[in-house]
Amino acid sequence: MAHRIGDIARALGAEAEGDLDLEVAGASEPQVAGPEHLALAMDPRYADGISKGQALAAIVWPGADWRGMGLQAAIFAPRGRLAMAGLTRLMDPGPAIAAGVHPMALVDPTAEIGAGAAVGPFVVIGAGARIGPGARIASHVTIAEGARIGAEPLILQGVRIGARVTIGDRFICQPGAVIGADGFSFVTPEKSGVEEIRETLGSRAEIRDQTWTRIHSLGAVTIGDDVEIGANVCIDRGTIRDTQIGSGTKLDNLVHIGHNVQIGRDCLLCGQVGIAGSARIGDRVVLAGQCGVNDNIFVGNDVIAGGATKIFTNAPAGRVLLGYPAVKMETHVEIQKALRRLPRLAARVARLEKGQAEPEVE
Repeated sequence: MAHRIGDIARALGAEAEGDLDLEVAGASEPQVAGPEHLALAMDPRYADGISKGQALAAIVWPGADWRGMGLQAAIFAPRGRLAMAGLTRLMDPGPAIAAGVHPMALVDPTAEIGAGAAVGPFVVIGAGARIGPGARIASHVTIAEGARIGAEPLILQGVRIGARVTIGDRFICQPGAVIGADGFSFVTPEKSGVEEIRETLGSRAEIRDQTWTRIHSLGAVTIGDDVEIGANVCIDRGTIRDTQIGSGTKLDNLVHIGHNVQIGRDCLLCGQVGIAGSARIGDRVVLAGQCGVNDNIFVGNDVIAGGATKIFTNAPAGRVLLGYPAVKMETHVEIQKALRRLPRLAARVARLEKGQAEPEVE
């Protein structure tokens, strides 16, 4: 689908100059752009790419000499990635799901699907489920009995939504996610080795046989509005109360949320983050890839944790964390500096133990 430069600029709320009737069919990196593309050169670093490509129009930084680059039109983006968000939303055609309910979908007679739905083949919707208007549900999705999903959801291939799960409006879920599986909850008749180690921090009175008894999950999962779930995410149902995900929160691929976890609003959880059972996460928390959060602790509002950080204790609001175990980022940097000095320090100690003189420093 072709878009006029003027229309794109209005959709982005951005200023534009040049031939605003010029049409483009898609976006491209500057160096490989053709005349039908809108080149993305929102930073002066990408200016050289314009001359290598064939674009006639581009999104550029404010004040750019777009005529000098040989362009016929330009859109100015003070914040490049924000412009990228608006442009991709405008140009994304979305999945090709035919309107209506596919004849090979299986919908329980007691389920309710709102107006304007597009439900693909091999979808199964259970008894008493309710789905709001404007739903787009791709093939092989399962929505179990009693689930509630709000308006305009986009649920892609192979998603599994469990019984009694409640989801708000404008939900987006990537392929393979599982929402509402049972939590990982087991107990032993006597005190387990794990409980003993937690109390003693390492010592065990004796090692004995132990067997695990399952604790069933009576709760479900509650998800707010405007939440996005990545591919192969797993969100476990609560034991008694629901596991909760706040409005505006985004989960990347392969994130695992344990039973009873409470996550606030507008959080960003990147790939392979794992949050153990009954942890509480505040609002606007950012956890980079492979972060881990211990069970039954609280991470305060606006905490930011760098990649692979492991949070074992409560984290105060606004703290920036890094490392294993998590410490303040500036403390982690100092620790790493000290670690790099250890080989020299060890060699020095070895010489002193042998009674050798320190080498003279020239």
